[in-house]
Amino acid sequence: MALALWTSACPTMTYPLYQADWGVSTTTITWIFAAYPIALIPVLILLGDLSDRIGRRASMLLGLAAEFVGVMLFAVAGDVGWLLIGRAFMGLGVGLSISPANVAMVEFSAPGQAKRASAVSTAISAFGIGLAMVVGGGLSEYAPFPLHLHFYVLAAVIAAVGCLVVRMPRPSQSGSPQRWRVRPIVIPRGSRIVFFAGAIAFASSFLLGAIVLPLGAKIAQQLAGSANALITGALLAVFAACITLFALLARRIHVWLLVVLGAAGSLTAVWLFVVTGTVHSLALFFLASAVAGAAYAFDFAGGLMVFNQYAAPQHRTSMVSGGYLIGYVAQGIGAPSLGAVVTAHGLMSGLLTGAAVFGAFFIVVVIGGLAVLAPLHRAGRHAAHGATTSVTPAEEPVDTSK
Repeated sequence: MALALWTSACPTMTYPLYQADWGVSTTTITWIFAAYPIALIPVLILLGDLSDRIGRRASMLLGLAAEFVGVMLFAVAGDVGWLLIGRAFMGLGVGLSISPANVAMVEFSAPGQAKRASAVSTAISAFGIGLAMVVGGGLSEYAPFPLHLHFYVLAAVIAAVGCLVVRMPRPSQSGSPQRWRVRPIVIPRGSRIVFFAGAIAFASSFLLGAIVLPLGAKIAQQLAGSANALITGALLAVFAACITLFALLARRIHVWLLVVLGAAGSLTAVWLFVVTGTVHSLALFFLASAVAGAAYAFDFAGGLMVFNQYAAPQHRTSMVSGGYLIGYVAQGIGAPSLGAVVTAHGLMSGLLTGAAVFGAFFIVVVIGGLAVLAPLHRAGRHAAHGATTSVTPAEEPVDTSK
C-alpha cells in the first residue's frame, strides 16, 4: 500500500528539476503527471476483479513488476518520452496492486479487526506519499544525481517488497476457479443520484491531488520562497500527515457532514494556495498544505462511505470502481488543463483559474451533500428510531411468578 502511493507521487520533487535542467514546460509536466491516471483508468475498467481470479499475491507481484519498470524508466530517463512511458507503467502497476493489497490486509487480519486494517491501510497510504516528498526532497537537495537517485532507491525498495510478497501464504479464498472475463461497471438506476453525490465528493480529492502533486513543489519554490528541496518536501509531507490524521477522525463523522466538510475544506485550500502566491509566505503554504490534506481525507472517506452505506451489497464493487473511474478521469483532465494555463499565463494565473474552476466543482459537492445525502441521513435516523420504538414492548421483562 505504501509503495503504491510512494510510486504515484515519486516524481513530485523532481518536476522542478526537469523544468530547470531540461527546459520542460508546465504543460508537459502536468501531462507526465496525467499519464498515470490515464493508464490506470483502463486497468480499473478491464482488470478490476483480476485478483479475485488469480489471487492477491499474483496480482500484487504483477503490479510491483510494472511499478519497478516504471520507476527504472525514470531512473535512466534522458528525455520526456521515457517519463511518459514510465508514468504509464506506474499507473498500470498501482492499478494492479493497490486493491488486492488493501483486501489482503483485511483477509490476513485477525477476526473482528477489519476496521483496524482499513484504518492502517489509510494511514500507511498517506505515509507513502510522505516518503515520496521527504526522501525525494532530501536526495534531490543533498545527494548526487538528483534527477535519478531517488528512483534507484525506490526501485530497490520495490524489489525488496516483491521478495516479501513472494513469501506470503496463499489464503483459501484467494483465487477463483471461474474463468476471468471483463465485467462492466454497473450503477443501478435507483442509486444513480446517490452515486453522483458520492462520486463528485470522491473526485474532489483527486482534483486536489492534481494541484498539490504536480505543482506543489513549484508553488513552494516560486511563490512561497522555499530555496531548499528538503524543506519543500517536508512542507508537502504535511499534506500526507493530515490525510492520515483526518482519515482516522472521519470515521466518527456522519457521511453527509463529511462530504460537506471535505468540499468546504477543498474550496478553502485552493484559495489558500492563491493567497500564498500573493503574500509569498511559507507559513501560509504550510497551512494550505494542511487544509488540503484534511479536505482530501474527508473527500475520499466521504465518497467511500456513500458507496458502502447506500449501495446494495451486490452493486458495492461497481459503485466503488465507478467512483475511482470518475476520480481519475477528473484528475486526468484537470491536471493537463491547469498545466496549459500555467504555461500560457504563469503560475499565479493558473492557480487563480484552478481555484475558480475547481472551486465551482467543490460548491456543487456541497450542494449534493446537503440536497441528496442529508435527507437520506435523516430518513435513516427516523427509520431506525421507528424500528426501536416498535420493538420496545417485546423487550419488556416477562413476569414468571405466576
